[in-house]
Amino acid sequence: MAQSKVRTYIGFCIKARKISLGATSIGSLKGGVRLLIMDANAAKNSQRLALKFKNRFACPLLICKENLSDVVNKPECKLAAISDKSLADAILNSGDINYELYTGGGDLEYGKKI
Repeated sequence: MAQSKVRTYIGFCIKARKISLGATSIGSLKGGVRLLIMDANAAKNSQRLALKFKNRFACPLLICKENLSDVVNKPECKLAAISDKSLADAILNSGDINYELYTGGGDLEYGKKI
């Protein structure tokens, strides 16, 4: 099976060290975050942190409908931040059906309309 474009772009981010994985790592960043990616199955506290980081860094939040920990090859990873502008733009413009842009309002729980 062919790998999706978003997985490939995230792989580029990992190779280039332009991605921070986990809420603790993202919380220590001072700026430069271009895109946040959150697992759709993240706990309420992780969802709250994702919205906090979205507001702090003024960047888009993407909801990953597949298992984010498999995409980034880190067990139990529910949140990732991309700091490269061109790769963040490429991920946002990929049109992958497994990723959905959070537009605000509504509940972040998987399966509910956001």
